[in-house]
Amino acid sequence: MSARAISSGNISFGLVSIPVKLYSTTQPGSGISFNLLHRKCNSRLKQQYICPTDNEIVPRDDMVKGYEFSKDQYVIFTDEELKAIEEQSTKAIEITEFVPAAKVDPIYFEGSYYLGPDKGGERAYRLLSEAMQQAGQVAVARYSARGRQSLVMVRPMGKGLVMEQLRYADEVRPQSEVDIPDAELKDAELKLAMQFVGQLATDEFHPENYRDEHRNRLLDIIRQKAEGQTVTVAAPEAPRAQIIDLMEALKASLAQSAKPAAKAEPAAGDARKPPKRAPRAAGEAQKKAKTSKG
Repeated sequence: MSARAISSGNISFGLVSIPVKLYSTTQPGSGISFNLLHRKCNSRLKQQYICPTDNEIVPRDDMVKGYEFSKDQYVIFTDEELKAIEEQSTKAIEITEFVPAAKVDPIYFEGSYYLGPDKGGERAYRLLSEAMQQAGQVAVARYSARGRQSLVMVRPMGKGLVMEQLRYADEVRPQSEVDIPDAELKDAELKLAMQFVGQLATDEFHPENYRDEHRNRLLDIIRQKAEGQTVTVAAPEAPRAQIIDLMEALKASLAQSAKPAAKAEPAAGDARKPPKRAPRAAGEAQKKAKTSKG
């Protein structure tokens, strides 16, 4: 089933303009949410806005928008004023620069969209994708849509393009606000840690190998309760004890991660040994052949 476009736009750089369509990268219904119900009759509750000053329910027609510039002091805006100052939704993806892909930290990533070529833009779309692929570059661009101007990054993926919505620098809290004290590392500890990383290291990331186990377990409980079954939820595991001896913890981690590999790979000596039942099977085959000839 082909994906449906959620919007359209144009990638522009220099005098080149490429018509594109935007597609969601996520599947609908992946999350599980619960509704608030009335305990007495299990009816779904409706949200209402109450004025704490007048102690009355406020209908939507009596609501206005305001910006709090100081404590309990607001600047009021009408719908017409807000509409007039909104960023014009040109839906243009205006490329401002190309940078190495590794230079954009994932901490700035906010959301992803697939970009597909629209009618008439197939050749230019493919050209841009291939050029960035070979150059190892991604495009930083401005995107004006839905009443705001967003910072985005366009990167090649396979034969196509992906648009990553980025956070602005002032939206990302600096790591300097996190207290990270210095700690002395021993060479032996670092060596063991590197061995542990090496045992679990793979050349590629395979997201299909991972499942949301909590979500699947929750869906199973929901199904059982919907069928009228009695559900017993096990208590969560007790938190692990604090690490006392870092070296011993690293050694135990290495031993634990090595066990599956030892089971999966036979020893070199065992690989050279012939199967034990092979000679017997061959002898039985010869006896059957002689009997059939007689």
